[in-house]
Amino acid sequence: MAPVILLAIESSCDETSASIIQDGEILSNIIYTQTIHEKYGGVVPESASRLHIRHILPVVHEAFLQSGIAKEQLSAIAYTQSPGLIGSLLVGASFAKGMAQALDIPLIAVNHMQAHVLSNLIESPRPNFPFLCLTVSGGHTQIVQCNAPLDMHILGESIDDAAGEAFDKAAKMLGLPYPGGPLVDKHAKNGNPLAYKFAEPLVADLNYSFSGLKTSILYFLQKEKAKDETFIEKNLSDLCASIQYTIIKILLKKLMLASKQTGIKDICIAGGVSANSGLRDAIQSHAARYRWNYFIPKFEYCTDNAAMIAITAYYKYLQGEFSEIAVGASARSTF
Repeated sequence: MAPVILLAIESSCDETSASIIQDGEILSNIIYTQTIHEKYGGVVPESASRLHIRHILPVVHEAFLQSGIAKEQLSAIAYTQSPGLIGSLLVGASFAKGMAQALDIPLIAVNHMQAHVLSNLIESPRPNFPFLCLTVSGGHTQIVQCNAPLDMHILGESIDDAAGEAFDKAAKMLGLPYPGGPLVDKHAKNGNPLAYKFAEPLVADLNYSFSGLKTSILYFLQKEKAKDETFIEKNLSDLCASIQYTIIKILLKKLMLASKQTGIKDICIAGGVSANSGLRDAIQSHAARYRWNYFIPKFEYCTDNAAMIAITAYYKYLQGEFSEIAVGASARSTF
């Protein structure tokens, strides 16, 4: 039986990534991260799409080189179809469609958020089905129940801002450069997580809200800076630790409730914020306390990457879930 070999492309935001997978094993995972956005304090959509155009060909070329695979060996080509920045998505989609037509092989459209969940299946040990996945990124926060690779549904999600956005906006309030989330994590390691108390929004069911937390942080900082303009500088580590502690507490409170309601003990985290050391430590601690089996992808599979698109596409290929050339990219999730 011929091997299943796929090229996967990820271009939903500001990472241009390509991956080659063969029979479920990742052979290469090349990621180019755009650093130009740091000076603007956030991702500039037009600049992001232009940089994708510039870098997608060399990234794909490197993925082939590292894998030792030739394009003629491909069984299909996968790409991120949604959600994300529409200009960035269109670059990856257009490249994938053009190459698939040139090689006369199938296309596989992949949902970015489903791919984050399935990043937990890239390497061993892998969770058993069904499992719960807390997916936390800059744009999304969700608790997903995964019954099979292609059978998953959202149990809860943020009704406004995502946890990753809360990290970055809080960092900006503290005067930290973009991307601020990793810097909050860095400073938090030297601080007291109980030094300051911030609002914990009350949201029904398994949903989240982080807009009230951001407002709470803003008003607190304004009040303290009115007393002492150097307040943030003097207490940066404690502020970061307290903010991080609050966000993680909000996240895990609903995750614990989801586990209790479903009876599921295999717990995963995914998305860019799953690289946060405080969240990883908290998951480990909760796993010991509540007898969870917990799973966290390697760092390179937490942030946006094509390997997670590849593993999702592999399962779709096995089920014959191919896409028509007319399927368009979508900024909104088609989860």
